[in-house]
Amino acid sequence: MKSHILLCLPLLFSACAAPHTTHRPVRTQRTLSASFNGINLDWLGRRIWQNECAGSVPGLVSWNAGEGFPSLGIGHFIWYPAGYSGPFDESFPKFVRYARSRGAQVPSYFNGPAPWPSKAAFHADRSGRADAMRRWLAAHVQLQTEFIILRSRTALPRMMKASSNPQAVRARYNALAATTQGLYCLVDYVNFKGEGLKPTERYNGRGWGLLQVLEEMRGYPQGRAATAEFSRAAAAIMRRRVADSPPARGEQRWLAGWLNRCKTYQ
Repeated sequence: MKSHILLCLPLLFSACAAPHTTHRPVRTQRTLSASFNGINLDWLGRRIWQNECAGSVPGLVSWNAGEGFPSLGIGHFIWYPAGYSGPFDESFPKFVRYARSRGAQVPSYFNGPAPWPSKAAFHADRSGRADAMRRWLAAHVQLQTEFIILRSRTALPRMMKASSNPQAVRARYNALAATTQGLYCLVDYVNFKGEGLKPTERYNGRGWGLLQVLEEMRGYPQGRAATAEFSRAAAAIMRRRVADSPPARGEQRWLAGWLNRCKTYQ
C-alpha cells in the first residue's frame, strides 16, 4: 500500500458506531466495509476488536492481571497512571492526539495520565467513568482502526533504519500490505506486540515486535504464502520471548493464547 493511500484513509470513515451496552460488537450507522484498493478496512477493525476484547464493549476499558496500567480501545492501547514508568510504548495518549487531529470531540477525562493509580482503584471506582469511556470508544471504532493502520505504516522507515537487512524488511512488509489478510498481520501485530524498536522492549537483548517477525521470515513470499510465513515467524518470536523472559513474570501462562493469535495470521 502506498503512502498516499493512507493519507486518504480519513475519507473512508464518515460514520460512527453507536454506543451499545451488550457484549456484542457495536454496529456502525452505515457500513465501513467498502474496500479501498482491495483492502477491507471494516473487517480489519472488527478483527482487531475481537482479538483484543472478544468483540465486547466492557473489554474496551480493562486492567489485565499482572499489569500496572489499564488498556483501552479495540487495540488495548496502554495508558499509564501518574508516576508510573513502564517499558512499553504508551499508545493511548497518542491515539487521543490523533482523534483530536481528526476533529473528534474527545472527552476531558481522556486528558493526562490514567485516572486510576492501581488495579484495585480501577475495580473500586463507582463513578461511571470507565463506562463513559467505553461508550465513547465504542462510538469511535473507525478512528481507532485508522490509528492502528497509520501506526503500522509509519513504523516501516524506522524498522528499516534499525534492521541489518532493510530491503528484506521492506519487501516483506509491502508483500503483506498488498492484501487484506496481509495488512491484518501487520496492523494487528504492531498493535499486539509493538514495532520492536524500543530498547526497553528486549529480553536478553532480543525484541519481539513487528521488526523481529519480518526479520525472522524466510524468503520473499507473496499472497497466501506471505501470510503463512508471517504466522510461522510470529509464533517463533513469541516462543523466543517467553524463553528469554524473566521467570518472575510468568509469561509461559500467556504463550498458548499468543500462539493462537499467531494462527489467525495465516
